[in-house]
Amino acid sequence: MKPLGAILATAAALWAADPKSVNDGFGEMLLVAAGPFKMGDTFGDGDARERPIHTVDLDAFYIAKFEVTNELWKKFRDDAGYDDPKYWPGGRILPRDQVPYWTMAVNHGGDTPNSGNYPVIGVNWDAATAFCNWVSAKTGKKYRLPTEAEWEKAARGTGGRRYPWGNEIDRSYANYAGAQKYDTVMEVGTYDGSKRGDLQTRSNASPYGAFDMAGNLMEWCQDWYSREYYSVSPKKNPKGPEKGSYRVERGGSFYIDPLDQRAYRRSAAWPSFVAHRMIGFRMVRER
Repeated sequence: MKPLGAILATAAALWAADPKSVNDGFGEMLLVAAGPFKMGDTFGDGDARERPIHTVDLDAFYIAKFEVTNELWKKFRDDAGYDDPKYWPGGRILPRDQVPYWTMAVNHGGDTPNSGNYPVIGVNWDAATAFCNWVSAKTGKKYRLPTEAEWEKAARGTGGRRYPWGNEIDRSYANYAGAQKYDTVMEVGTYDGSKRGDLQTRSNASPYGAFDMAGNLMEWCQDWYSREYYSVSPKKNPKGPEKGSYRVERGGSFYIDPLDQRAYRRSAAWPSFVAHRMIGFRMVRER
């Protein structure tokens, strides 16, 4: 048997090689371990585009604990790098004021008081990608949007659950249609199992600790969307079709009913669309 000191040294080396979380100054990122999982509609309550169920084997990656907040987006918005075309898909820079929600208090826009911890809303795929590219340049690490497969594994783990936390849903778990008098976003991490005012929540963290992967906002993924992709998807690190018209969105939102909060639900939108208020994003960091 190895001495205890040797065992602890080995454990420390493994931790240093693959820490369970990292933070480069743009929010905590959580390790999703390498390995396979079953992707798709394992309950038979979804759409044809969520089938067939298939095994996907992914390399390890880090996923953001929270959706990108107004506070983080403001760092990009106020930085000179915002106007650098090298960060933007096709070099097409969007005006800073292209999203009307930024100044709307009712939607907790980033230019309104006490809004920093709310997720940024209405950012289209191009702008989300530009943000990730900018963060990569700032940190020297590779940040990007998650692939569709990475997003689903981070949301439901390897146990095939319907929602990030389990198989049942009620209003104590997530922000979905009818949770508020005016349906809109809540602060990231609201559903952390604590009591805040009159709201008693249950934790909606995924198996890896990521919050709000059901409810609050739909989130952009890196992939082009194809309805039939699951039938031809490679087993190892699928990245979606080579081209398309729409980009994948995942997760439910504050304006969507409970069943459509399921972690294997697929949807899509035009990437350059001036996105509506139900869309946000979270980042992945490569190891």
